Amino acid sequence: VVRAGVGVDNVDIEGCSKKGIIVMNVPTANTIAAVELTMTHMLSCMRMFPYSHDHLKNQRIWKREKWYGYEMKGKKLGVIGFGNIGSRVAKRCQAFEMDIVAYDPYINPSKVTDLDMTYTKDFADILACDIITIHTPKNQETIGIIGEKEISKMKDGVVLINCARGDLYNEDALYEGLTSGKIRFAGIDVFSKEPATNHKLLDLDNIVVSPHLGANTHESQYNIGTQAATNAIAAAKGMSYPHAMNLPIDESKIPSFVKPFLEMGQTIGFLESQISKSQIISIKVTGHGEIAEYVESLSTFVAVGTMSHNSDNTINYVNAEFVAKEKGIKIETEALSDSNVFKNLITIKLTTSEGTTTISATIFDDHVKRLVNIDGFDIDVALRGDMIMFKNTDVVGVIGSVGNVLAKHNVNIADFSLARNDKNEALAVILVDDAVCEKSLKELSDLEACLSVNYARV
Repeated sequence: VVRAGVGVDNVDIEGCSKKGIIVMNVPTANTIAAVELTMTHMLSCMRMFPYSHDHLKNQRIWKREKWYGYEMKGKKLGVIGFGNIGSRVAKRCQAFEMDIVAYDPYINPSKVTDLDMTYTKDFADILACDIITIHTPKNQETIGIIGEKEISKMKDGVVLINCARGDLYNEDALYEGLTSGKIRFAGIDVFSKEPATNHKLLDLDNIVVSPHLGANTHESQYNIGTQAATNAIAAAKGMSYPHAMNLPIDESKIPSFVKPFLEMGQTIGFLESQISKSQIISIKVTGHGEIAEYVESLSTFVAVGTMSHNSDNTINYVNAEFVAKEKGIKIETEALSDSNVFKNLITIKLTTSEGTTTISATIFDDHVKRLVNIDGFDIDVALRGDMIMFKNTDVVGVIGSVGNVLAKHNVNIADFSLARNDKNEALAVILVDDAVCEKSLKELSDLEACLSVNYARV
């Protein structure tokens, strides 16, 4: 099955996998179309072009003094997400003599600075820009990345653009900002729920909208069609499976215990990428015991999990190694036939620009996936759900303080696992029943004994 485009929401990938059906997509064929649509929205917002066009063309009114716009030259553009599309938008805006500030914690800063643009790790630098455009995948980290709090910190008269994914901007906050005039103009191609024919944003007269046209050019559709056909032919011939979204595993050729470890490795990779939230340098996967024989396959699953946190349907089991090489990420494996304590154990070490995270895990006879060591802390906790990792100096009263903060925000604790080391430090892994808000995490980090606090959902 080849999806002629990026999104695969309309394909039952799990169902296909169970039947041995390979699912592929075509993620890059519409890049230029999306880039140019972004520029269209940006220029339309700055010069109010659709409105002046309507005034003359449909209302037959010639009123030049009504349509004073703004020039892009000299304006500061904030680009959230400097990937395939965001980087190209930035280059085109640089040709308009704009100052570019890019925010993307998952890339090497030199990708930005080599283009004579400014790289920032401080999101406040983006909020201080004249125009802000977003080009990120839609995931739990980016949904609502621009909300009421962020808009309140922006310049008066800011211009916002979203031709990426719906829900990246909180639409209620966007509406309020446009209504109050805090946001002077917005260019929106994507909505939370589509079709959006009755959306309240359409009632405003300081917004330029389009019905999700990112891929709607003749060239883009031709590229998508030809790439989809080429990929299907290559797959039918058994030559390759470009951009495969699943990995057809012949379970008859591997022991039954292997697949759960592969799946667990991918989940741990996803977990570690949420903890680190920075540019990945290397991934090391170690297998202890019988699973060591399958450590190469395991590393592929781990790489997919690790890199998919900040990718938009582009990382898969077939291209993971190539994408890692392209990003300069080193993937290492180690096979150790002996496991001192556990029959089978996997250890995943993720090195990023901010440091390292190492997690070991196993699967017990009850088929429950368990984390048994995190950064040197021996622990025993199930790999599931919403997890808070709270590291602190080992002093009296910390557990009570943590419990009070969570209770204050009506967060119910499902499990609380605690470990200590010989450095007078403790690590708590807390499983909770519901999502944890930023305010709760901030209050936890403000506790005097806190050394670090991380939150992840798996």
